[in-house]
Amino acid sequence: MSMIAHLLGYFGPTDVLDIIATSVLIYYVLLLIRGTRAVQILIGVLVLAGLLAIASLLHLRLLGTILQLIVVGAAVTLPIVFQPELRRALEQIGRGGLLRLGNDETNGLRTEDFAIAAVAKAAFALSRSRLGALIVIEQQTGLKEFVESGTVLDAKLSAELLISIFGPRSPLHDGAAIVRDNLIEAAGCFLPLAEQSLAERGLGTRHRAALGLSEQTDAVVVIVSEESGGIRVAREGKLTRPIEEEPRLVHSLLAVTRAPRGPRELRNDIVAHVRARLLTHREKRADHPQELHT
Repeated sequence: MSMIAHLLGYFGPTDVLDIIATSVLIYYVLLLIRGTRAVQILIGVLVLAGLLAIASLLHLRLLGTILQLIVVGAAVTLPIVFQPELRRALEQIGRGGLLRLGNDETNGLRTEDFAIAAVAKAAFALSRSRLGALIVIEQQTGLKEFVESGTVLDAKLSAELLISIFGPRSPLHDGAAIVRDNLIEAAGCFLPLAEQSLAERGLGTRHRAALGLSEQTDAVVVIVSEESGGIRVAREGKLTRPIEEEPRLVHSLLAVTRAPRGPRELRNDIVAHVRARLLTHREKRADHPQELHT
C-alpha cells in the first residue's frame, strides 16, 4: 500500500489526463496515415532513431554523428514528405471529421437522389460503349481550384449531358467532370495524380487522378475504365472493387455522399414526426366523433 501511495504521489489527475490525450492523439495520427506510404516513411525514421540510440549507448561517435545529421535532415524534410497527409488532416479538422467516432455513412440513407441516379445511369452507358470517364461528386470541401482548371459549365445535371461530355469527339472528354448538387460545375478538369503506385493491372491515369483527388479532399469520384469498361469509386484514397450493377452503384454513392445530419436537424425531424402524429390523431377524432351520453 505504501508503494502505491508513493506512486500516486507522483501522478496526479492532470498527468492521467495528459497521458490519455497523448494516446488519443497518437491513435488518430496512426489512423490518418494507415494504408498510405507515410507508414513506411515513419518506420524508416523510427529505425534511424533506434540506431542513433544504440550508437549513443555504445559510444560510437562517428556513426552517431552521421546518424544524427541524417535524423536532423529527415526531420526538416518531414513536412514536405507528409504534405498530402498534413493537408488532409487539417481539412478533416476544419470539417470536424477527424474526431468523429464510428462510421455513420449508412445512417438515414436517402431513398431518392436525382444527381446520383443520373451519374450512375451515365456511368453504365459509358461503360457499355467502352468510353472512359471521370465524374467527381463534390462534398463539403470546395473544388474551385480544380473547376478553374477546366471549362466552367454550370449546367443542369443529366445523364445525357454527361454521356455527351465524355463522347469520343467531345473536346472535354479527356478531363474530369465535377458535379455539385444537381449541377455540372465544369468539365475537362485536371486532377492531381496519386503518388501511390497502382498494383492492379488495367488501372491507369484516370484511376491515379481519382485517387489523388480523393486523398486531398472528401470528394467521391466515379471512374469508368476505357480499356475494360469497369466502374469503380474512389474515396479517401481508396478504390472499390469493380461495380457491375447500376442499383449497386446508386446504393454505394448514396451511402458515401450522404451529408451527416446534425443534432439540430435530427431534433427538427423528431418534432415534425410528433407533430404529424398529433395532427393525424386529431383528424381521426374529428372524423369519428364520440357519441354524446345523456
